[in-house]
Amino acid sequence: MSKYVYLDEINNINDIKKIPHDKYPVLAQEIRNFLVENVSKTGGHLASNLGVVELTMALHLVLNLPKDKIVWDVGHQAYTHKILTGRKDDFTTLRCFEGLSGFPKRNESEADSFDTGHSSTSISAALGIATANKLNGNDDKVVAVIGDGALTGGLAFEALNNVAALKRNFVIILNDNNMSIAENVGGMSKYLNKIRVGEHYNEFKVDVEHLLKGIPKIGDNLSAGVKRVKDNFKQFFVHAKFFDDMGVTYIGPVDGHNIDELIRITEDALKIEHPVLIHVLTKKGKGYLPAENNPTKFHGIDSFDVKTGEKINESNVKTYTDIFSDKILELGNENKNIVAITAAMPDGTGLKKFGDKYPDKFFDVGIAEEHAVTFAAGLAANGKKPFISIYSSFYQRAYDQIIHDVCLQNLPVTFIVDRAGLVGKDGETHQGIFDISFFSNIPNMTIIAPKNGRELEKALEFAQKYNGPIAIRFSRGKASNVFENLNNELVMGKSETLIEGKHVAIIAVGNIIEETYNAVKSLNAKGYKPTLINALFLKPFDKEMIDSIAKKYKYIVTIEEGIRHGGYGEAVISYMADKNYKNDVMNLAIEDEFVEQGTVEELRKKLQLDADSICERILNFIK
Repeated sequence: MSKYVYLDEINNINDIKKIPHDKYPVLAQEIRNFLVENVSKTGGHLASNLGVVELTMALHLVLNLPKDKIVWDVGHQAYTHKILTGRKDDFTTLRCFEGLSGFPKRNESEADSFDTGHSSTSISAALGIATANKLNGNDDKVVAVIGDGALTGGLAFEALNNVAALKRNFVIILNDNNMSIAENVGGMSKYLNKIRVGEHYNEFKVDVEHLLKGIPKIGDNLSAGVKRVKDNFKQFFVHAKFFDDMGVTYIGPVDGHNIDELIRITEDALKIEHPVLIHVLTKKGKGYLPAENNPTKFHGIDSFDVKTGEKINESNVKTYTDIFSDKILELGNENKNIVAITAAMPDGTGLKKFGDKYPDKFFDVGIAEEHAVTFAAGLAANGKKPFISIYSSFYQRAYDQIIHDVCLQNLPVTFIVDRAGLVGKDGETHQGIFDISFFSNIPNMTIIAPKNGRELEKALEFAQKYNGPIAIRFSRGKASNVFENLNNELVMGKSETLIEGKHVAIIAVGNIIEETYNAVKSLNAKGYKPTLINALFLKPFDKEMIDSIAKKYKYIVTIEEGIRHGGYGEAVISYMADKNYKNDVMNLAIEDEFVEQGTVEELRKKLQLDADSICERILNFIK
């Protein structure tokens, strides 16, 4: 017999409307139990999803999906939405290769209105959908759900600036749990803290509007007539005038775990003929004590023991991020001008220890990558040595600032490119496969891809002395110790020969070197003795090395865990063409595609970048 009495009755979109009203709290608890049970096995985003169970239920109860649309910001909190739209039986495959995505996907369900994965996009996307509805002459409802952390992103403010122009119903749910991944920072967080105290204002506002509009013939005029009085009351009582001044009616704060209140408020908001923002207070990790006590740990977590909340088979081996974390702390001791910057991820990017020791030299700017880069440029222009640590896929958001504000002025900003290469289970939006291409196309930029943890330390030492923009890329997970016996100092623009051989020269980039080394061992077993070279500097790359191997080897192979177009291999091929070299050159890289979710091992095999595939492709090439 199933332990999920009411959840078992939900197998299709809108099935939640069959559940008796008095059983909603039971259903909410069943959903939380289901989430904890399943995420403990597959890993995933837990704390954020536990916090929005009642909110998601309320939206599904008052909207008519898929006709009406919900746009989830980031989308890592949409697990309950997936459960309520016929996908709960697929949760055993959550974030697995060819399984259920951890984010909304339009090709997965008609109830998913927009693909998301990065922050601060929901208001813009939902406004676009609502505007299309207006142009198409339909009255379908559109709701954007955005977190208080995501509201620190500039794109959210750009969208708010345009919302009033819609002049029809449009609902924004501000899911306020006082956190991004870590605790929120900055002026918007302080502003929301002020208006959280005004919980009774919602009762005043909704009740007054409802009462006045209910008066025959004169209700609308009365409602408009007292608007100024209400606005003055609101400014005095909850300081929420900012949103109204943007042309968006503010309602809140609302208890995000009171299903009846959420339903009532949302139904009323959907009747208002202009944009509305409902400020909903939720608790991240709600209903599972380990996640409530440590929501940052349970934001995104691997498999864990439900009883203890501890990760299963947690490794004590240092990750590249751990090594960076320790080294930047050491460099901060030595160099008083070093400052560190992150965008709402002090733990994930390895800067928490630096921030704890040097709070005056550590800056968490919130989910604002563009600002982080230009802020760093200003620091560098006034004598400081900024290190920015951001995930590879999130640097994409700051491309203009990297070009215009840092590289154009040749400022000494160090870009720490964490999660470079294949990241794995977060899928297309998070794979760090584009950074080589977009960094290498910028004048004045230097790029280093260390082969192991020790070389990462050397790269950081090099960067603190380098007087110009520099990017250091490394992958997620444990640091490789391959070739640690080699402890060479870094020389600008120079590569490193790891194995001297014959038959074919293989140049590998950073995090793919260990996989390539395993392929070399397989080639040795088959009678071939390749030369293996660590590219190390991707820009400027080692042209003298290319000239040398072009004279010695007929066959040259480049290997990188990044997109082919604009990558290291293409730069090498272009240089060799300019020099009119006639060698046979093969570039192993990721083709022109987005890479789905799965373990790194599964994805490398699919992309033919695992050791066996590399060996086979090289054999076919030189034969």
